[in-house]
Amino acid sequence: MRRTRLLLTGLLLVVSLIIAACGGGPAAPAATPAGSATTPAAPAPAGGTDATLTEFGDLPRHETLIVDILTGRVGSPDDFNNWVGWKWRDRGMQNLANEPLWSVDFATGKIIPGLAEGDPVYNADFTALTIPLRKGVTWHDGQPFTAADVVFTVETLMKHEGFGDNSFFVENVKSVSAVDDHTVAFELNAPNSRFHTRFLDRWGCTWIMPKHIWESVEDPVTFKFNPFIGTGPYKLHSFDPSGFWTIWEKRADWDKSPTGMMYGEPKPKYVIFRYFANEGAKILAQLTHQVDVVNVSSDGLKAVLTQCDSCRAYQLNWPYVVNNDPAQTGITFNTARAPYDNRDVRWALLLAIDIAEYMGIAVDGTGALSPVHIPSLSNYPKDFIQPMLPWLEEFTLDLGNGETFKPFDRNASQRIAEYARSRGYAVPDDPAEQAKLFGYGWYKYAPDVAEKLLVKNGFTKTSDGKWLLPDGTPWKIRCLTGTQLATGMGERNCVAAVQQWKRFGIDAEVYSSEAAASLNATGDFDVSSNWPAQEPWGAGPDLYRVLDYYNSAYVKPVGENTSGHPSRWSSPEMDATIEKLRQTDPTNYQAVVDVGIEGLKIAVREMPGIPTYGYVGFIAWDQTYWTNWPGAENPYTQPYTHWGPFKSMTPFLQPTGTR
Repeated sequence: MRRTRLLLTGLLLVVSLIIAACGGGPAAPAATPAGSATTPAAPAPAGGTDATLTEFGDLPRHETLIVDILTGRVGSPDDFNNWVGWKWRDRGMQNLANEPLWSVDFATGKIIPGLAEGDPVYNADFTALTIPLRKGVTWHDGQPFTAADVVFTVETLMKHEGFGDNSFFVENVKSVSAVDDHTVAFELNAPNSRFHTRFLDRWGCTWIMPKHIWESVEDPVTFKFNPFIGTGPYKLHSFDPSGFWTIWEKRADWDKSPTGMMYGEPKPKYVIFRYFANEGAKILAQLTHQVDVVNVSSDGLKAVLTQCDSCRAYQLNWPYVVNNDPAQTGITFNTARAPYDNRDVRWALLLAIDIAEYMGIAVDGTGALSPVHIPSLSNYPKDFIQPMLPWLEEFTLDLGNGETFKPFDRNASQRIAEYARSRGYAVPDDPAEQAKLFGYGWYKYAPDVAEKLLVKNGFTKTSDGKWLLPDGTPWKIRCLTGTQLATGMGERNCVAAVQQWKRFGIDAEVYSSEAAASLNATGDFDVSSNWPAQEPWGAGPDLYRVLDYYNSAYVKPVGENTSGHPSRWSSPEMDATIEKLRQTDPTNYQAVVDVGIEGLKIAVREMPGIPTYGYVGFIAWDQTYWTNWPGAENPYTQPYTHWGPFKSMTPFLQPTGTR
């Protein structure tokens, strides 16, 4: 039985975590509406029989859904201007209050129309398109949403270089106009069959501004847009000035939102996004039913499942995790800085990694490896990874002095399976099932080869085995990451990589910062746990989202926000591949795959970032107050509360009646 097998580990772990939680960390402060978010607190229920969340203004618990903030404490709680850059949009902006034109639901593989009524319509050579818009949508303040909002948004982004999307729209848009209140027309500067995907939300896209608010703003780049006004089913209720929580309230006119129109009335009246000081605090809160959804570590999930009879994970059996999230995690190098501008150095750091140990440290061996810059799930193995295996096996590195090395190891995934068995997990014997769980290979652990690549480029070692840069100074690596060291997948990659590089002789450490997103955007890092490639859509074979992020047009000098990949890597060869994909009909499946493979080969050769494992979600749902979660046995939508389509989940959650 699962609970019997996990009992001892879970009991020991939960005790230590709870002790840690009780020993420190900020409690949630009193609920004080901040900035312009001045919606009055909900009144206490009549009779006083219902549990109330007094720390948040006496919200009725049975009407309130409480989830943790995946990306941690909000660093700029009064700033909702997501067009400038990262503003902790997963605190409820993207997932409850905003509606994009379209969004991707990776669990179903469907494109969800939001503010758009249907698909875009291109002309024959992809130099023009029209987008039909949904009728009857209003903003949170009751003003109608129209084509004028879309036109205003694009023109505003093009006028101000401080916006992250400025480069894209300046490069692509010749003109934008409103055909009528519910039709937008674009003329493009060059053929681009994927132009509309800038408005397609996977994890981030171009959001639409309410013109009636922004048109009177003197400086839109510095405008904080507080309170946030969107078209989603929830509106801003209040937030903590210190960034510990944000509360959203269901709109009275929820049926004027695209989500309400498509799926019906959301069930929770209030949704609280709450920060917890550490994993122990999360677990303690869930065991006492003070939070409904938490993101935890592998050991943390075991502790929850062992101790909480009302809790469940995404999968009902091992590995329990969410394993259909189309994000490829790993390590990113800042190629605008030496020595990470050198491909040999990047490959040396990869070959210094023992991937079996790495996976044990990062996720207890529960992720699927990918040797290329897309995850090993859905259609991607069949379309891309498996067809690339012969090429990967022949791919060769030049070590100098006439020596070469083939780094790919088709059996690397078996080492992860062996690790999982050593942990007592029920690993299936079927090779096909193993491949789904652990992937189709990775790269060899070859520190001797890594050493040759470094020596070839002027690196040296001290007598005690410590690496020196070509200029003779000690090589130090600070792996930039976020603040969720126990549970964040980026953070887990940094922790694992640092351990591997320290053993190799590099002075490496984890650099955890609440400003990690901003530092990645401005290039103020050497190595980071930012995803090594932009995630694919999670629907269909199109890798435009992955490859276009490497477009040289988006590269900015260090110190300026980039709208491309934080690695700041680009190449003429990749630019040509991106251009080819832009001129490829999206409905031509094999042609799209072929161009995608071309791009992946370039990324592997250059290795601007190391792909490790597909995103693994260790989430726990408490069913005390809410049920009908989208688990693996009923994946009616993606399972996360931090993703955009979370709003699509809220109409299907069922209150238990517990008070």
